[in-house]
Amino acid sequence: MTEETILQIEKDLLRERLNKYTRKAFRMLPHLDKPRILDVGCGSGIPTMELARLSNGEIIGLDVSQPLLDILAGKIENTGLSDRIKTVQCSMSDMDFPDESFDIIWAEGSIQFIGFRRGLKEWRRFLKPNGLLVVHDEIGKITEKLEQISGCGYELLNHFTLSEDTWWIEYYAPLEQRINEIRAKYAGNPKALKELDNDQRFIDMFKKNPKPYGSVFFIMKKR
Repeated sequence: MTEETILQIEKDLLRERLNKYTRKAFRMLPHLDKPRILDVGCGSGIPTMELARLSNGEIIGLDVSQPLLDILAGKIENTGLSDRIKTVQCSMSDMDFPDESFDIIWAEGSIQFIGFRRGLKEWRRFLKPNGLLVVHDEIGKITEKLEQISGCGYELLNHFTLSEDTWWIEYYAPLEQRINEIRAKYAGNPKALKELDNDQRFIDMFKKNPKPYGSVFFIMKKR
């Protein structure tokens, strides 16, 4: 197991603290029996695994990074969920599923890579009639995004925010503490130290100007 994988697993353990908000968003959806779900930009699968527990459905975790998908594959194997969770290595710009393939499309922290409006427009065709789209995105331009939801053919069912204080208390502060705890362990490993330094730089940016780091869950239904 590489140092990058070990450090990602360390971060995943902290990121799981935010699963309560994935659960909150999921419980705002109408009930579906064993839905087919696409998790776009799933990374190492924190929301993917939680969705499997919540839905009892079939899930495809899609990401461009094979190393992150390999971590997710390990989680799938360890929990015996290989019959319900599959992974696909693909850019979200190149998705080519048949139209109306999914009951739910879920995207936490990923739509920013192609843009909110573009994601809503391009992903809509993959949803079944009255299909559901849940997007967890950065808090900027929230009024504009709410307008785009209707313009792109969705009904907004609900939305809620995670403040910058929530992100600091539940993720970034514990991450900084963990970085400090394990830095000595990797003192002779330049590659691992570089990863730790990258995380610390992001934390320092957060501390300098935390307001932009709040986020929003949007819960939508295809019209």
